[in-house]
Amino acid sequence: QIQLVESGGGLVQAGGSLRLSCAASGRAISTYAVGWFRQPPEKEREFVVATTWNGGSTYYADFVEGRFTISRDNAKNIVYLQMNSLKPEDTAVYYCAVGSITRIARDYAYWGQGTQVTVSS
Repeated sequence: QIQLVESGGGLVQAGGSLRLSCAASGRAISTYAVGWFRQPPEKEREFVVATTWNGGSTYYADFVEGRFTISRDNAKNIVYLQMNSLKPEDTAVYYCAVGSITRIARDYAYWGQGTQVTVSS
């Protein structure tokens, strides 16, 4: 089994930055892709970014517009999401997930508990 724990969420003003972390544990974690999804209030969960552990393939949602960057510490099995130039519409619960790399949440088998990001105007 794989366990994922997110951290780093909080309240930030528009234009500010946050760095989210996802600590992963479990056997053969490097054989999975890792992604970030988010769920705004009253909306469906949506894709943010996904990458293979070796960095061979990385895909960002269009709304990122160069503001977010995914990175990894492979030795520690930690995945980061650096978010800059945050907008109020970025307000959501952010989740990390592992599975087969796609843009569809259903294709990810393992999920963290989520961390709340709130961006004030």
